[in-house]
Amino acid sequence: MTETGDERLAAEQRARVLIDRQLADAGWAVQDRGALNLFVPQRGIAVREVIMKPGHGRVDYLLYVDKAVVGVIEPKPMGTPLSGVEWQSAMYANGLPDDVRRKALDSEGRLPFVFEASGTETHFANGFDPEPRARRIFAFPRPETLAATVRAAGEHQDQAPTWRGRVRVLPTLDAASLRPAQVEAITGIERSLVEQRYGRSLVQMATGAGKTYTAVTEAYRLLKWGGFKRVLFLVDRNNLADQAIGEFQNYRTPDDGRRFTELYNVTKLTRGGMPDSTRVAISTIQRVFKAIKNEGVPDTDDQGLDEFRPKEPVTVRYSSDLPPEAFDLVIVDEAHRSIYGVWRGVLEYFDAHIVGLTATPGKQTFGFFQQNLVSEYTYPQSVADGVNVDFDIYRIRTRITQQGETIKAGTYVPTVDRSTREEKLLRLDADLDYTPSQLDRAVTAKHQIRLVLETFRNQLFTEIFPGRRTVPKTLIFAKDDNHAEEIVQTVREVFGKGNDFAAKITYSVKDAKGHLKTFRTSPAMHVAVTVDMIATGTDVKPLECVFFMRDVRGGQYFEQMKGRGARTLDPADFRAVTDDAIAKTRFVIVDAIGVTEHDFVEPPLNRDKSISLKKLLDRAAALNLTESETATLASRLAALDRQLTPAERAELDEVAGVFDAEVSMHQVVQALVNAVDPDAQAAACATAPDRDPAEVVQELLDAATEPLAANPGLRTRIIELRRAKDQIIDEVSRDEVLDAYGVIDPDKAEHTITSWREYLAQHRSEISAIELMFEAKGRGICFEQIQELADRIARPPHNWTVDIIWSAYLSLEVEYRGRPENRDRHAATDLISLLRLEAGVDDALVPYAEQVEKRYENWLARQEQAGAVFTDSQRWWLDRMMRIIASSAGIDADDLDNAPFDERGGIDGALRDLGDGAGDLIEELNRELTA
Repeated sequence: MTETGDERLAAEQRARVLIDRQLADAGWAVQDRGALNLFVPQRGIAVREVIMKPGHGRVDYLLYVDKAVVGVIEPKPMGTPLSGVEWQSAMYANGLPDDVRRKALDSEGRLPFVFEASGTETHFANGFDPEPRARRIFAFPRPETLAATVRAAGEHQDQAPTWRGRVRVLPTLDAASLRPAQVEAITGIERSLVEQRYGRSLVQMATGAGKTYTAVTEAYRLLKWGGFKRVLFLVDRNNLADQAIGEFQNYRTPDDGRRFTELYNVTKLTRGGMPDSTRVAISTIQRVFKAIKNEGVPDTDDQGLDEFRPKEPVTVRYSSDLPPEAFDLVIVDEAHRSIYGVWRGVLEYFDAHIVGLTATPGKQTFGFFQQNLVSEYTYPQSVADGVNVDFDIYRIRTRITQQGETIKAGTYVPTVDRSTREEKLLRLDADLDYTPSQLDRAVTAKHQIRLVLETFRNQLFTEIFPGRRTVPKTLIFAKDDNHAEEIVQTVREVFGKGNDFAAKITYSVKDAKGHLKTFRTSPAMHVAVTVDMIATGTDVKPLECVFFMRDVRGGQYFEQMKGRGARTLDPADFRAVTDDAIAKTRFVIVDAIGVTEHDFVEPPLNRDKSISLKKLLDRAAALNLTESETATLASRLAALDRQLTPAERAELDEVAGVFDAEVSMHQVVQALVNAVDPDAQAAACATAPDRDPAEVVQELLDAATEPLAANPGLRTRIIELRRAKDQIIDEVSRDEVLDAYGVIDPDKAEHTITSWREYLAQHRSEISAIELMFEAKGRGICFEQIQELADRIARPPHNWTVDIIWSAYLSLEVEYRGRPENRDRHAATDLISLLRLEAGVDDALVPYAEQVEKRYENWLARQEQAGAVFTDSQRWWLDRMMRIIASSAGIDADDLDNAPFDERGGIDGALRDLGDGAGDLIEELNRELTA
């Protein structure tokens, strides 16, 4: 049925009534043209029915701010598509009469603020934006908001007055403190802001990869240089707000090194009317909703509030204390997926760009963010980069867990009042059947809890963490608070420990945050039992066991819970809380409920635990790795990297770059991970649609394996380092004595020397100390090169030390020419003497320090013959330089600032006593006294 003119006019009149009300709510005075009064208390005035210059008609609302004309509103009946009337409002924006003196115009000479409204929908185009485009907003901006934009345009004509213009000239990102994935995320967000194709940006970043640090860095850049005035930072729970505030407080700005909070005020959102100084407000979505409704927002934890999920999408109404333009940027840090469902209206209330940070976006999340994924960083990639550790799964099944149980009628059973924890006996009048899903909710099976925990205890040091003796930090997820209570009591009993060993950390516990801090830092607390409080965002880096005694139905929530165990940490910090740990190379998901059997659970990289690292490398050499084995190899190499010292890591990189200087071990592991990434495989197959997908995938695997297959030296070095890190403790086998020697077994000594000579020949071209001895008779060997050789021979399978090789020579009756007291006392530099013997430079064993002393005596004699005379002070310096050379195979000027030289002034003292020729003397002593 066609709408008549009268009906349409009535509909437009109804829209105007709503628009008048909305303007008044936003702080505008609405006046008729004949009653114009620019001196009312309101800073903004909307004047109805103003005649524009000829040919431009009559505008329905002409907007004044601070007595100057700034914009227009074109009203339309409810239901009218507003994008179809933008031409009309644009005509009015160009039609201001020439005799209007007080006005604000954009760079094109038009009124800058243009609105279309129907009472139920409002569109807004800001002429100060680089490419003005109408966007839907919740309500009209307050007059002071538009006034601030006009003021910025007038006062700072050298820069854009809106953030949409300012983000186009952001300074280059300082990436020094950022990981590559963080750089990619920030670059992606800023590219999205510049392009303005979407009003939302989604960042997928693995748990533990530094999402919050990324967000803080972005917030700083946009507040300082991007023209953003205020940021809303949303977290999942109030306790995570405290953690987020800590991140902002600890953030050091890359330009001047000051703390973020020294420059910008960061606070929790506690009410709608925030102080003007607030630049970052931190809250949960539930608390923001209360603030919009002008309700009080508690600062403390409130489980009922933070876990509240409405059954239907919330309805949001305008708040003058917290208007839609209150924030320019909303960052959603790993919030629950319902935030994009029932809470969606709260997010869409604000006229702000929304950035989502998540490890596992679901379909609803992708939909909300308009499929605008600006960066992606998966969990396997984070393992390859050493940001996170890989995991294993240990499954515990019990009959009751799988099948449920029946309690016969007539049985007396304890019942517990959930609110008071009061217990009383009840006689069952009928059989009670309960299913696995009712377990620990409607029914608590105490023996099931005990059996699961006893199984965990019994297998902990044999199957889960073989060889360990200290219970690792373990986080147990319970179904509810009562279930957590049962678990924590049973844990203490099963392990025979006191209250400090295990604790419940839930919202109902007094000082839950204090317990959480203790769990992070104290070696006394080994087990924490929680429900949801530690499920997301909370870091407990030393955690090695994530124990599920409750099911999880969503992949996103499971990934967040799993992520509690993923974080890496410094080995020293790790050992401070877990004394028998060396380095955190993995964590274990203990599954007592079947949560890992859901389809949404991705397998770990370490998929084939039965195959050794050596066999994996052998298969890589022959290009015979399967996809599962490729993933496993990536996991093993990433775990090995966590155990290496910086020197060992640099050594591996050097060997990896023998054939290609650009190749590092990090890149090798990354390539293996990328080859098993389903998205990478799909992309490769898409580029070759006519080929067999299996063949394309195999080519990916082979290409990733090539740096290992083409480098036998690298494979050998990896195995050497792996064996050096592993020590198996056999507590089962019983030994017996076969022989006992008072001296070294001659046969063993001969085998040692034969192996030593083979080692020298095999590694002559790759170990600098060996090469210099045989090619240059040892000239130029430095202590670092000797230490490298000592480290290399100390690894399996040889496990040699200087003492072992030296003693082997002596047992074969090689002549010893040295002082008797030094016959069995050796330093690392005595490796030089062993090399000199094998290179034919010496024909007997002579301790290196004694050789240096002898050469020094000869040098002093030559100096005396040449007429040189050294004072006592000069001899003090020369004698001690000789001793440093004897112990370190050389000396340089920097050594003079250390003991014992520092007691006589260091380098300055040497110049004072030895004169300007001190440097020449050091060079001469190095040349004359070293190998």
